[in-house]
Amino acid sequence: MDYGFAFRPGELDRAAHLRAADGARQDGLARTLVFWRGKLLASEDRRPQLAPLDHPALVDAREAPIFVGLTPEGPRFAVELSLWSPPEDATSIGQFIDQTEQMHPGFPGAKFVEIRGLMPTLSRLEGESVATGRALLGWHATHRFCANCGAGSAVESAGWVRKCPQCGAQHFPRTDPVVIMAITHGDRLLLGRSPSWPERMYSLLAGFVEPGETIEAAVRRETLEESAIKVGPVQYIASQPWPFPMSLMFGCHGEALSEEVTIDPVELSHARWFSRDEVLQILAGAHPEVNCPRPGAIAGALIDAWARGKLLDTGHWGN
Repeated sequence: MDYGFAFRPGELDRAAHLRAADGARQDGLARTLVFWRGKLLASEDRRPQLAPLDHPALVDAREAPIFVGLTPEGPRFAVELSLWSPPEDATSIGQFIDQTEQMHPGFPGAKFVEIRGLMPTLSRLEGESVATGRALLGWHATHRFCANCGAGSAVESAGWVRKCPQCGAQHFPRTDPVVIMAITHGDRLLLGRSPSWPERMYSLLAGFVEPGETIEAAVRRETLEESAIKVGPVQYIASQPWPFPMSLMFGCHGEALSEEVTIDPVELSHARWFSRDEVLQILAGAHPEVNCPRPGAIAGALIDAWARGKLLDTGHWGN
Protein backbone atom coordinates (compact mmCIF):
# COMPACT_ATOMS: atom_id res chain seq x y z
CA MET A 1 0.00 0.00 0.00
CA ASP A 2 1.24 3.52 -0.86
CA TYR A 3 1.09 5.60 2.31
CA GLY A 4 2.15 8.76 0.49
CA PHE A 5 5.69 9.09 1.83
CA ALA A 6 9.18 7.97 0.88
CA PHE A 7 11.86 5.73 2.43
CA ARG A 8 9.38 3.04 3.52
CA PRO A 9 11.24 -0.17 4.48
CA GLY A 10 10.50 -3.75 3.58
CA GLU A 11 12.18 -4.55 0.25
CA LEU A 12 15.88 -4.31 1.16
CA ASP A 13 17.48 -7.43 2.65
CA ARG A 14 19.82 -6.02 5.26
CA ALA A 15 21.68 -9.36 5.39
CA ALA A 16 23.30 -8.78 8.77
CA HIS A 17 24.95 -12.19 8.53
CA LEU A 18 27.24 -10.84 5.80
CA ARG A 19 28.52 -7.86 7.75
CA ALA A 20 31.12 -9.45 10.01
CA ALA A 21 33.04 -11.15 7.20
CA ASP A 22 32.31 -8.35 4.70
CA GLY A 23 31.54 -11.09 2.19
CA ALA A 24 29.25 -9.03 -0.06
CA ARG A 25 32.21 -6.90 -1.16
CA GLN A 26 33.56 -9.76 -3.29
CA ASP A 27 30.33 -10.24 -5.24
CA GLY A 28 30.76 -9.24 -8.87
CA LEU A 29 27.29 -7.68 -8.85
CA ALA A 30 28.10 -5.36 -5.95
CA ARG A 31 27.44 -1.70 -6.71
CA THR A 32 27.54 1.44 -4.59
CA LEU A 33 25.34 4.48 -4.23
CA VAL A 34 27.52 7.58 -4.41
CA PHE A 35 27.00 10.60 -2.15
CA TRP A 36 28.65 13.97 -1.74
CA ARG A 37 27.79 16.27 1.17
CA GLY A 38 24.62 14.23 1.63
CA LYS A 39 23.51 14.64 -1.98
CA LEU A 40 22.97 11.60 -4.21
CA LEU A 41 24.61 10.95 -7.57
CA ALA A 42 21.72 10.66 -10.02
CA SER A 43 21.67 9.82 -13.72
CA GLU A 44 20.13 12.01 -16.40
CA ASP A 45 16.76 10.29 -15.85
CA ARG A 46 16.94 11.17 -12.12
CA ARG A 47 17.56 7.62 -10.97
CA PRO A 48 20.33 6.69 -8.49
CA GLN A 49 23.61 6.29 -10.39
CA LEU A 50 25.37 3.13 -9.21
CA ALA A 51 29.10 2.55 -9.49
CA PRO A 52 31.32 -0.56 -9.16
CA LEU A 53 33.31 -0.72 -5.96
CA ASP A 54 36.58 -0.28 -7.86
CA HIS A 55 35.46 2.83 -9.76
CA PRO A 56 38.44 5.24 -10.09
CA ALA A 57 36.40 8.19 -8.77
CA LEU A 58 36.10 6.50 -5.37
CA VAL A 59 39.63 7.68 -4.66
CA ASP A 60 37.86 10.81 -3.44
CA ALA A 61 36.29 8.85 -0.55
CA ARG A 62 37.87 8.97 2.89
CA GLU A 63 36.66 5.44 3.71
CA ALA A 64 35.65 2.38 1.68
CA PRO A 65 31.98 1.91 0.67
CA ILE A 66 29.80 0.61 3.50
CA PHE A 67 27.40 -2.29 3.05
CA VAL A 68 23.72 -1.30 2.84
CA GLY A 69 22.09 -4.64 2.00
CA LEU A 70 21.09 -7.09 -0.71
CA THR A 71 18.77 -6.38 -3.63
CA PRO A 72 17.58 -8.74 -6.39
CA GLU A 73 20.26 -7.14 -8.62
CA GLY A 74 23.08 -7.71 -6.13
CA PRO A 75 24.66 -6.19 -3.01
CA ARG A 76 24.34 -2.46 -2.48
CA PHE A 77 26.85 -0.19 -0.78
CA ALA A 78 27.09 3.53 -0.06
CA VAL A 79 30.10 5.83 -0.26
CA GLU A 80 30.71 9.52 0.42
CA LEU A 81 33.17 11.41 -1.80
CA SER A 82 34.13 13.66 1.10
CA LEU A 83 37.59 14.54 -0.31
CA TRP A 84 36.22 16.07 -3.52
CA SER A 85 35.47 19.76 -4.04
CA PRO A 86 33.61 21.05 -7.08
CA PRO A 87 35.22 23.84 -9.11
CA GLU A 88 32.05 25.96 -9.10
CA ASP A 89 30.72 28.15 -6.33
CA ALA A 90 28.99 25.99 -3.71
CA THR A 91 27.90 28.62 -1.20
CA SER A 92 24.21 27.65 -1.44
CA ILE A 93 24.86 23.99 -0.62
CA GLY A 94 23.25 23.03 2.69
CA GLN A 95 20.54 25.67 2.56
CA PHE A 96 16.99 24.54 3.28
CA ILE A 97 16.18 24.32 -0.41
CA ASP A 98 19.35 23.40 -2.31
CA GLN A 99 18.63 23.41 -6.02
CA THR A 100 22.27 23.32 -7.08
CA GLU A 101 23.61 20.24 -8.84
CA GLN A 102 27.28 19.26 -9.10
CA MET A 103 29.00 17.11 -11.71
CA HIS A 104 32.01 14.97 -10.78
CA PRO A 105 34.46 14.45 -13.68
CA GLY A 106 34.46 10.72 -13.01
CA PHE A 107 30.71 10.42 -13.73
CA PRO A 108 29.93 12.16 -17.03
CA GLY A 109 26.25 13.03 -17.40
CA ALA A 110 25.41 12.30 -13.77
CA LYS A 111 24.94 14.97 -11.11
CA PHE A 112 24.81 15.20 -7.33
CA VAL A 113 21.21 16.10 -6.46
CA GLU A 114 19.42 16.99 -3.21
CA ILE A 115 17.57 13.81 -2.17
CA ARG A 116 14.44 15.64 -1.03
CA GLY A 117 13.78 16.56 -4.64
CA LEU A 118 14.02 12.91 -5.71
CA MET A 119 11.75 11.46 -3.00
CA PRO A 120 8.57 11.16 -5.08
CA THR A 121 10.34 9.39 -7.96
CA LEU A 122 12.36 6.79 -6.08
CA SER A 123 11.05 3.24 -6.09
CA ARG A 124 10.41 1.68 -2.70
CA LEU A 125 13.65 -0.33 -2.89
CA GLU A 126 15.64 2.67 -4.10
CA GLY A 127 14.22 4.86 -1.36
CA GLU A 128 15.00 2.37 1.38
CA SER A 129 18.54 1.85 0.08
CA VAL A 130 19.18 5.59 -0.27
CA ALA A 131 17.81 6.36 3.19
CA THR A 132 19.85 3.61 4.83
CA GLY A 133 23.03 4.58 3.03
CA ARG A 134 22.73 8.28 3.70
CA ALA A 135 21.92 7.79 7.38
CA LEU A 136 24.88 5.45 7.85
CA LEU A 137 27.25 7.82 6.09
CA GLY A 138 25.97 10.70 8.19
CA TRP A 139 26.68 8.74 11.35
CA HIS A 140 30.21 7.82 10.21
CA ALA A 141 30.99 11.46 9.35
CA THR A 142 30.24 12.57 12.92
CA HIS A 143 31.69 9.57 14.78
CA ARG A 144 35.22 9.29 13.46
CA PHE A 145 36.65 9.49 16.99
CA CYS A 146 36.04 7.26 19.98
CA ALA A 147 33.58 8.75 22.46
CA ASN A 148 35.32 6.82 25.25
CA CYS A 149 38.96 7.89 24.86
CA GLY A 150 39.08 10.29 21.91
CA ALA A 151 41.27 8.19 19.63
CA GLY A 152 40.46 7.80 15.95
CA SER A 153 38.08 4.88 15.36
CA ALA A 154 38.06 2.43 12.48
CA VAL A 155 35.24 0.96 10.38
CA GLU A 156 34.32 -2.68 11.05
CA SER A 157 31.49 -5.07 10.13
CA ALA A 158 31.17 -3.60 6.64
CA GLY A 159 30.30 -0.19 8.06
CA TRP A 160 27.87 -1.15 10.82
CA VAL A 161 30.41 -0.76 13.66
CA ARG A 162 33.26 1.60 14.47
CA LYS A 163 35.89 0.20 16.81
CA CYS A 164 38.53 2.09 18.72
CA PRO A 165 42.01 0.53 18.28
CA GLN A 166 43.17 2.32 21.44
CA CYS A 167 40.64 1.21 24.08
CA GLY A 168 38.67 -1.44 22.18
CA ALA A 169 35.29 0.31 22.55
CA GLN A 170 32.71 -0.47 19.89
CA HIS A 171 30.29 2.14 18.59
CA PHE A 172 27.11 1.36 16.67
CA PRO A 173 25.00 3.52 14.34
CA ARG A 174 22.30 5.48 16.10
CA THR A 175 18.90 6.75 15.08
CA ASP A 176 17.41 9.91 16.58
CA PRO A 177 13.70 9.51 17.48
CA VAL A 178 11.54 12.46 16.43
CA VAL A 179 7.81 13.00 16.95
CA ILE A 180 5.76 14.80 14.32
CA MET A 181 2.18 15.41 15.29
CA ALA A 182 -1.16 16.28 13.81
CA ILE A 183 -2.64 18.30 16.66
CA THR A 184 -6.37 18.83 16.24
CA HIS A 185 -9.06 20.78 18.05
CA GLY A 186 -12.47 19.85 16.75
CA ASP A 187 -12.40 20.34 12.99
CA ARG A 188 -9.15 22.34 12.98
CA LEU A 189 -5.50 21.38 12.50
CA LEU A 190 -2.50 23.16 14.03
CA LEU A 191 0.23 24.14 11.55
CA GLY A 192 3.34 26.23 12.11
CA ARG A 193 6.48 27.40 10.40
CA SER A 194 10.12 27.60 11.46
CA PRO A 195 11.94 30.95 11.19
CA SER A 196 14.40 29.39 8.70
CA TRP A 197 11.80 28.00 6.31
CA PRO A 198 10.97 29.45 2.90
CA GLU A 199 8.01 31.81 2.68
CA ARG A 200 4.57 30.16 2.63
CA MET A 201 5.91 26.86 4.00
CA TYR A 202 3.92 25.47 6.94
CA SER A 203 3.90 22.00 8.46
CA LEU A 204 3.04 19.96 11.53
CA LEU A 205 4.91 20.61 14.76
CA ALA A 206 7.78 18.22 15.47
CA GLY A 207 10.64 17.67 17.90
CA PHE A 208 13.17 15.21 19.26
CA VAL A 209 12.23 12.64 21.89
CA GLU A 210 14.31 13.31 25.00
CA PRO A 211 15.98 10.64 27.16
CA GLY A 212 13.50 9.00 29.52
CA GLU A 213 10.49 10.10 27.46
CA THR A 214 7.76 8.12 25.76
CA ILE A 215 6.53 9.11 22.32
CA GLU A 216 3.27 10.34 23.85
CA ALA A 217 5.05 12.48 26.42
CA ALA A 218 7.27 14.00 23.74
CA VAL A 219 4.21 14.97 21.67
CA ARG A 220 2.68 16.76 24.65
CA ARG A 221 5.91 18.46 25.73
CA GLU A 222 6.98 19.65 22.27
CA THR A 223 3.52 21.00 21.45
CA LEU A 224 3.32 22.84 24.76
CA GLU A 225 6.85 24.27 24.41
CA GLU A 226 6.39 25.47 20.84
CA SER A 227 2.77 26.67 20.86
CA ALA A 228 1.52 26.67 24.51
CA ILE A 229 -1.20 24.22 23.41
CA LYS A 230 -1.99 21.53 25.97
CA VAL A 231 -2.54 18.06 24.52
CA GLY A 232 -4.59 15.21 25.97
CA PRO A 233 -4.93 11.80 24.26
CA VAL A 234 -2.12 10.91 21.85
CA GLN A 235 -2.21 8.11 19.30
CA TYR A 236 0.65 6.75 17.19
CA ILE A 237 -0.18 6.64 13.47
CA ALA A 238 2.83 5.67 11.33
CA SER A 239 6.60 6.18 11.08
CA GLN A 240 9.14 7.19 8.44
CA PRO A 241 12.93 6.88 8.36
CA TRP A 242 14.22 10.39 7.73
CA PRO A 243 17.91 10.42 6.77
CA PHE A 244 18.50 14.16 7.29
CA PRO A 245 20.75 13.19 8.84
CA MET A 246 19.61 10.05 10.75
CA SER A 247 16.18 10.29 12.32
CA LEU A 248 13.08 8.15 12.68
CA MET A 249 9.87 10.18 12.48
CA PHE A 250 6.99 8.95 14.67
CA GLY A 251 3.80 10.33 13.19
CA CYS A 252 1.13 10.88 15.86
CA HIS A 253 -2.27 12.44 16.44
CA GLY A 254 -2.92 14.54 19.51
CA GLU A 255 -6.18 16.04 20.76
CA ALA A 256 -5.74 19.61 21.98
CA LEU A 257 -7.17 20.58 25.36
CA SER A 258 -6.66 24.29 24.76
CA GLU A 259 -6.78 26.52 21.69
CA GLU A 260 -4.93 29.78 22.37
CA VAL A 261 -1.62 29.69 20.48
CA THR A 262 1.45 31.41 21.95
CA ILE A 263 4.57 30.56 19.95
CA ASP A 264 8.13 30.10 21.12
CA PRO A 265 9.84 32.56 18.72
CA VAL A 266 13.05 30.54 18.77
CA GLU A 267 11.24 27.48 17.40
CA LEU A 268 8.44 29.04 15.35
CA SER A 269 7.85 32.27 13.48
CA HIS A 270 4.10 31.62 13.24
CA ALA A 271 1.48 29.00 14.05
CA ARG A 272 -2.29 28.91 13.88
CA TRP A 273 -5.32 26.68 13.52
CA PHE A 274 -6.48 25.82 9.99
CA SER A 275 -9.98 24.61 9.19
CA ARG A 276 -10.50 21.45 7.16
CA ASP A 277 -11.59 23.53 4.17
CA GLU A 278 -8.40 25.57 4.41
CA VAL A 279 -6.26 22.44 4.58
CA LEU A 280 -8.00 21.06 1.49
CA GLN A 281 -7.17 24.36 -0.21
CA ILE A 282 -3.53 23.95 0.82
CA LEU A 283 -3.41 20.42 -0.58
CA ALA A 284 -4.93 21.65 -3.84
CA GLY A 285 -2.30 24.39 -4.11
CA ALA A 286 -5.00 27.06 -3.90
CA HIS A 287 -4.45 28.59 -0.45
CA PRO A 288 -3.49 32.30 -0.53
CA GLU A 289 -0.93 32.03 2.28
CA VAL A 290 0.38 28.44 2.42
CA ASN A 291 2.03 26.18 -0.15
CA CYS A 292 1.16 22.53 -0.66
CA PRO A 293 3.38 20.21 1.45
CA ARG A 294 6.45 18.72 -0.20
CA PRO A 295 5.60 15.26 -1.57
CA GLY A 296 7.34 12.28 0.00
CA ALA A 297 7.46 13.44 3.63
CA ILE A 298 5.30 11.94 6.37
CA ALA A 299 4.11 15.44 7.34
CA GLY A 300 2.26 15.82 4.06
CA ALA A 301 0.83 12.31 4.32
CA LEU A 302 -0.55 13.01 7.80
CA ILE A 303 -2.01 16.36 6.74
CA ASP A 304 -3.64 14.78 3.70
CA ALA A 305 -5.04 11.87 5.71
CA TRP A 306 -6.56 14.22 8.31
CA ALA A 307 -8.12 16.44 5.68
CA ARG A 308 -9.78 13.43 4.04
CA GLY A 309 -10.93 11.85 7.30
CA LYS A 310 -8.44 8.97 7.08
CA LEU A 311 -5.95 9.87 9.81
CA LEU A 312 -7.27 7.38 12.39
CA ASP A 313 -8.26 4.77 9.81
CA THR A 314 -5.86 1.87 10.46
CA GLY A 315 -6.73 0.37 7.10
CA HIS A 316 -5.37 3.50 5.39
CA TRP A 317 -1.90 3.04 6.89
CA GLY A 318 -1.61 -0.76 6.82
CA ASN A 319 0.51 -2.70 9.31
